Amino acid sequence: MKFLKPILLVLLFTVTLACKNDKNNAIDEEINNTVSTFYFIRHAEKDRSNSENQDPELSQEGLGRSIFWAKVFEPVALEAIYSTDYQRTQMTAAPTSVQKGISVTSYDPTTIEPQQFVTDNYGKKVLVVGHSNTIPKFVNAIIGEEKFEQIDDYDNSGLFVVTIIGTQATAIKLNLDISRQ
Repeated sequence: MKFLKPILLVLLFTVTLACKNDKNNAIDEEINNTVSTFYFIRHAEKDRSNSENQDPELSQEGLGRSIFWAKVFEPVALEAIYSTDYQRTQMTAAPTSVQKGISVTSYDPTTIEPQQFVTDNYGKKVLVVGHSNTIPKFVNAIIGEEKFEQIDDYDNSGLFVVTIIGTQATAIKLNLDISRQ
């Protein structure tokens, strides 16, 4: 009987340790299999009729593109939409926001912390609307490499897709020309 108690304690400790390891392995596996997907677009074509206007609305072509983006994202189960606080970016995000019933969260591209953004949106599908000089920087910061250059001022067709599986980030850029749609 004296030997039975230590043996039972060792067995109990071993089973507890094994359960804890199984739980940790399950958590590690969940983290390694969790997918976060971020879609980055530049605002649609802006109204260039007044070169002094720093916050123009979208042009007619831009309004068409914003509706095009809503069609592109229609099958995507977005969970959040971010936009800078400019008319052109807010107007670009609006059709998708209305379609999805998701409020647009404003962000400041000069102060947003990319890794905190990733943490806050872990496991989600998120649309981010920004500018020719901010979107590539944001994408590069998330993936940890200087892969993308500033977007040409007249290029509104780019879609950057950043996928993070576990801790591995990948990014591609697609050009979606609405004149061919």
